[in-house]
Amino acid sequence: MTRRPVAVSAPGKVLVAGGYLVLDRSHTGLVFGLDARIHVLVQKLPPSTGVVLSEIVVRSPQFRDAEWRYEYREVKDHGGFQITQLTGHSTSVQSRNRFVETALAYTLSYISATSNTMIGSASVTILADADYYSHPGSTARSDPAGFIDFEESLSEAHKTGLGSSAALVTAFVAAVLTYYLDENQLNLRSDLGRRRLHNLAQAAHCAAQGKVGSGFDVAAAVYGSCVYRRFSPSILEELGEAGSPQFSKRLTAVVEELDASNTWNMQIDKAAARIPCGLRLAMCDVDCGSETVGMAKKVLGWRKENADEAALLWATLQKGNEELARELLRLAEGTSTDSRDYKNLSDIFLTIRSLIREMSAKAEVPIEPKVQTELLDACCGIHGVVGGVVPGAGGFDAIALLVENDALPSLQQFLDTYKTPSNNDSGPGIGKVRLLGVKQDWEGLRSESVETYMDWIR
Repeated sequence: MTRRPVAVSAPGKVLVAGGYLVLDRSHTGLVFGLDARIHVLVQKLPPSTGVVLSEIVVRSPQFRDAEWRYEYREVKDHGGFQITQLTGHSTSVQSRNRFVETALAYTLSYISATSNTMIGSASVTILADADYYSHPGSTARSDPAGFIDFEESLSEAHKTGLGSSAALVTAFVAAVLTYYLDENQLNLRSDLGRRRLHNLAQAAHCAAQGKVGSGFDVAAAVYGSCVYRRFSPSILEELGEAGSPQFSKRLTAVVEELDASNTWNMQIDKAAARIPCGLRLAMCDVDCGSETVGMAKKVLGWRKENADEAALLWATLQKGNEELARELLRLAEGTSTDSRDYKNLSDIFLTIRSLIREMSAKAEVPIEPKVQTELLDACCGIHGVVGGVVPGAGGFDAIALLVENDALPSLQQFLDTYKTPSNNDSGPGIGKVRLLGVKQDWEGLRSESVETYMDWIR
């Protein structure tokens, strides 16, 4: 059977409100999808010397030596598919790409458990829009679609914190599903198809991370901008390891919600996530990045040891986050006479930031480090910059600003010469600040034209 090449993309994200709180089902997060996307193309693997019969080759051609070759085989006793990296054939100096490897194992296991599809060899190409990485290198090799050669290895590249792993896993799972399954088997344009994609991508992403996260980033990759309430972690507790006995049956039951007592209970409210037409999101990269896993452990540890104090602070933060979403919605639906009155919106941002700094100090975690406070304050002093935060888990990732559309040139001019006034934190300092080209995007996963990527396929 000759399969047609398929291509899909998934957006990055920015969690404007709800960092840490979104880990708890009692609270929500306001997450906006971004127009920076991860793209995945799947096509037939061309015959060549040394190709293993059951082989899938994954390439990320924007990076140096980024190629992984995998042999796949179905495990007995409904264990799903086992993926083995062919180290002698892979050019990547990295030992593993756990997100690709896990996504591949989970997706092939689900396909084998739900269809009679023959899994044939395939070639997978992964491309990232430029703003996922700091200092993206030369644009000498760029194409009309805007993809560039980053001119470094993947391990050397600095992420900007736009959610590349969730977008990658979601796009990868969707592309492999679409390549091997017909639409009558799984239609990702349908509500049911999207939900099953979401469930499978969440399971694979959590397994690759080694923990059950909140899932807001995968939800945004599938559905786009939304107000998000997480799923119960217990949904994935009994899934087990890929390749273990009965794994593919357990995975299918989780993805297709066959157990009425173990259904996915996340809440995704797209209508509640709005930005007024006169405003846009702007992201400013400080080229540092943070170890968010370690930060989250410390914050949650403080919360456990100071339950009453933390409960009060989190409840107050949740109230502020809800006020932010409501004010954005009010402005988005408002009349022309009040559409540029952003004073209340600015005040809400300041209140949220004050509470975040309080949590940061009490947990002794740099959620809004001093250098980021200085950058945010300086940016918010520019006419037309309404407010901003260090999004998500905080730290030294790119900051997020809400900016009037006509204020972007002023912000760019200011950042061109910005220098941080101090560097007294225990963490890294920030150097040159780069205004990323991203803005909010309402669309989640989408199909793409294969022709878009022809310059990068070999």
